[in-house]
Amino acid sequence: MLTELRIQNFAIIDRLELEFGPGLQIFTGETGAGKSIIMDAVEMILGGRADLTVIRSDAELARVEATFKLSGPERRSAHEILEREDLLDDPNYLTLSREVRREGRSIARVNGRAVNLALLRELGELLVDIHGQSEHLSLLNIHAHLGLLDRYADVEPLLTAYRQTYDRLQAIRRELHELRQAQTDAERRTELLTYQADEIEAARLRPGEDEELRQERDRLANAEALASLAQQALNVLDEGTPETPAASDLIGQAAQSLSKLSQIDSAQSALAGQATNLEESLADMSRGLRDYLEGIEYNPKRLEEVEERVDLIHRLERKYGGSLQSVIAFAGNARKQLENITHATERLAELEAAESEALGKLAEQGLSLSQKRKEAAGQLSKSIEIELDDLRMASARFAVDFQTRPDPQGVPAPDGQRLACDASGLDKVEFLVEPNPGEGLKPLAKIASGGETSRLMLALKNVLARADQVPTLIFDEIDQGIGGRVGGVVGEKLWSLGRQHQVMVITHLPQLAAFGDHHWQVQKVVQNGRTLTQVTKLQGEARTLELAQMLGEISEGTLRSAHDVLQGAQAIKSGGESRV
Repeated sequence: MLTELRIQNFAIIDRLELEFGPGLQIFTGETGAGKSIIMDAVEMILGGRADLTVIRSDAELARVEATFKLSGPERRSAHEILEREDLLDDPNYLTLSREVRREGRSIARVNGRAVNLALLRELGELLVDIHGQSEHLSLLNIHAHLGLLDRYADVEPLLTAYRQTYDRLQAIRRELHELRQAQTDAERRTELLTYQADEIEAARLRPGEDEELRQERDRLANAEALASLAQQALNVLDEGTPETPAASDLIGQAAQSLSKLSQIDSAQSALAGQATNLEESLADMSRGLRDYLEGIEYNPKRLEEVEERVDLIHRLERKYGGSLQSVIAFAGNARKQLENITHATERLAELEAAESEALGKLAEQGLSLSQKRKEAAGQLSKSIEIELDDLRMASARFAVDFQTRPDPQGVPAPDGQRLACDASGLDKVEFLVEPNPGEGLKPLAKIASGGETSRLMLALKNVLARADQVPTLIFDEIDQGIGGRVGGVVGEKLWSLGRQHQVMVITHLPQLAAFGDHHWQVQKVVQNGRTLTQVTKLQGEARTLELAQMLGEISEGTLRSAHDVLQGAQAIKSGGESRV
């Protein structure tokens, strides 16, 4: 949901900061006051065209910033994109901004960090649908139609089961492909793999052996120096000389003295204990050094063997993966591939049978899914045509076009054909409309823009409200070519749509405006010789005056009519008699 909108130096807008809540937001004002300019700013922030002409005179840049609260179905999709791009800050809010500089640069930002325009559009499509002069509308995206129909039809359990089978089929086919490729050059591969596995296995490698050998080589190559250093340490610790007593003797003497001292002064028993521990530690150290000296080996032959072994491991590492672990794994994989080649015919037969079984199951699940979709499509068409009838488009028709595509590798159909399939099923779906009799059903994406189309989109949005996950809907020109009574019907439907979405509407009809949860007046004023757009949130008497002015010159009659329109809308919103 759009919570804040900040616009600076954009066309005739100097500086504008708006805070929005949920429900139906109504924008009214004289033609040219700047209502559509506000929508143009929103469109730009969603990745639309950024023209230098939008920069206000005497300004160096135009800037638009919007903050969205992520609280509905769009939250997960937005988080996936933000985490992918390392842009997720506050998990509950998202800020998009765009600025256009006079020298021609356009900068897009997400949560304050510069991004490319494609990413801004990707996020924008999750957050806002605009219908009016622009085509920033998810319903015009053919690829979105199947998802909308599926959510409307509530086929999630069927679709999940179908996708599990589809994923299994893909895994089987990948293994089949690899196996068939392996068979093609099996003889050459067998010879190479056998040589590689035999070479590695002949070395009888052990995990961790390379590190053990390096340590042993260091000891053998430095045996003389190691023995000398160990002997020197042992002399100091335990053997000593006539001139210099051994450290163990000196510490022993100190320990005896402290023991006697502690017998006299028990407060010093801790010192005596420390001395005893030190004496024992020196004894352990001396024993360890003697064991180490005995283990030092002057063995040039063994050193040569170790160096040859290290050299062999290095050669194998260079050929088969860079580490001893990789070499061992390479040999295991080579043997596995050899086994696959050896048993390829048997495995191929198993996989082909599994593929046939999966295709049969996928066909059954896919056809059931298609049937459920077609049943829902019929209900969807009827519901939308009822909505259009309420909106004085009684002759308009709506239909869902289903297409399948033949594929020799596809799933078997009841008529003997094989049909292409993907992770979504067997169907390609597109919404078709006929706004006027005799024109024929045409793709929704190709219908003309204008008020009639806005009403068509309103009907679609109303019926698909629960299926449509875009939280904010913007309608411009929706009242074009309709009168007051139909305006009231449109207003009621927009208000109803606002129970599940945030809806923003630009209108000149007071009957429609009366249904707004929030009413914004857009005015064009002149200050210090400059034209500015001002936006004011209307409540109470100010709102009644605005509706009266929309009905005509302010008079007792228009004020009474404005009050009646508001009262009528309030009665319907409070659960009174509906007009539809």
